[in-house]
Amino acid sequence: MGAYDIGVAGCGPAGLAAALLLARNGHRVRLYERFDAPRPVGSGLMLQPVGLAVLRELGLADGAVAAGQRIDRLFGKAEPAGSTVLDVRYEWLRNSGLGGVGIHRAALFGLLHEAVAASAIPIETGRAVRGVADGRLLFEDGSGSARHDLIVDALGAKSPLASQPGRPLAYGALWASLDWCDGFDAHALEQRYVRANRMTGVLPIGRAPGRERPQAAFFWLLRSDRLADWRESGLDRWKSEVRALWPATAPLLDQIGDVDQLTFARYAHRTLRRPASPGLIHIGDAWHSTSPQLGQGANMALLDSWALAKGLREAPDIEKGLARAVSLRQAHVRLYQALSAVFTPAYQSDSRWLPFIRDRIVPPFGRLWPATRMQAAMVAGTFGGPLRPLDLALRP
Repeated sequence: MGAYDIGVAGCGPAGLAAALLLARNGHRVRLYERFDAPRPVGSGLMLQPVGLAVLRELGLADGAVAAGQRIDRLFGKAEPAGSTVLDVRYEWLRNSGLGGVGIHRAALFGLLHEAVAASAIPIETGRAVRGVADGRLLFEDGSGSARHDLIVDALGAKSPLASQPGRPLAYGALWASLDWCDGFDAHALEQRYVRANRMTGVLPIGRAPGRERPQAAFFWLLRSDRLADWRESGLDRWKSEVRALWPATAPLLDQIGDVDQLTFARYAHRTLRRPASPGLIHIGDAWHSTSPQLGQGANMALLDSWALAKGLREAPDIEKGLARAVSLRQAHVRLYQALSAVFTPAYQSDSRWLPFIRDRIVPPFGRLWPATRMQAAMVAGTFGGPLRPLDLALRP
């Protein structure tokens, strides 16, 4: 392995982690960020055991656990019957002691960004990328970067460097970070559903930077083409609808006094056929984007970053290193993209028969072994055994 000049586009978890891992391998790394100052976007997310395995190698797992909240269970009920539809527990995994971590995006960003700063990795801000040519990133203001041996695209699902468009999903979600309230399980992601077109959920996410009280990520399913109607109908009408579905959310809803407290996230499903080409590799959502139903986005991005650093370290040149990185991740990526395509419509669609199967037929079988272990493995990100080829290990 030689030492390469590498430009990383994007300061999300994928870009920051990749920059850290590549710099630690001796490469000369420079980050490019479109905002005037790097900052996270969104509310909360779940770190799964596979993502924590990468953070542990970076020395950041303890900080993530301290900032977040341990998650032992995913639990959901279908209304109005109140029947249990989803009940997945990490204790069903073969490795005892494993769990997830609900964490505020700002907390995860802070850990990674501080490590980047401590490693003296330069970041150029105000650099909105529009393309790439001859090893240089091209920016919207007409300028370009210095020439790099390798460009890492960590710009997310809407990356201008990914030529293959995604398939927009009909449903997105409204998200808000709110102060934690009693009435919810402090160690569970809880959800309530009506068919597959109405869903709300509460995820404990620990403490955001600068906040003393623990927080919850609150989300509400919404069709993207109904966002304007939702805004026009007003908060009071919407709050009444949410309270009717799940009365315990009232103290959370009382904290929302303006529509701008809620961020609407749109989703698309896409898996690039060629995630790497000469001098360029796409990682994270730039390679594979989907709905957040399986809660794997940040974890898959961290695994991609690790695979990239490992591939370049073990190969004699960049081209072979990229091929190695893709081969380490391709099977796991394809598996989870397929799982997401299969399961998402049962929770986010206008279908009537899919939620009927979800609510009436699947639950009895889902409580039996080996379905219990398979469900837990899918949630934990360990389904398909992604860590062994990466030389990573699970730890409680």
